[in-house]
Amino acid sequence: MTIRTAEAFWEGNSKDGKGKMSLGSGAFEGAYSHSSRFEDGNGTNPEELLGAAHAGCFSMALSSELGKIGLAPQSIHTRAQVTLGKIGDKNRITSIHLETEARVPGITPEQFHDIAEATRTSCPVSVALASVPITLDAKLIS
Repeated sequence: MTIRTAEAFWEGNSKDGKGKMSLGSGAFEGAYSHSSRFEDGNGTNPEELLGAAHAGCFSMALSSELGKIGLAPQSIHTRAQVTLGKIGDKNRITSIHLETEARVPGITPEQFHDIAEATRTSCPVSVALASVPITLDAKLIS
């Protein structure tokens, strides 16, 4: 079993305070605030980091699924759009939209679409986020 860690430190109230998030590996540390999360302020936010994790997981899982049928992708680029909205009076992640483009020699667009759609619901991060609607646009590029 693999265990990964991350941590966050926050000081002050939620509106005027500030915080820092970091990965246990030391590969990333970023500041966050109310402004960077709910407005267009400088810094990162949990939803952005979740999007990066989801895009990374999906890309790697798609590569693995393609490998299972003997295909080696030259490249996979995935972008995640994580929407933070209100449900009632609570802030919630209301949707995630993945956009992926891949160069995969030897595959038809239909095969690629089918494998990408299956991966959308089966990569570990998608499974963990199953309560959130996850949509996908998958494009095969030459």
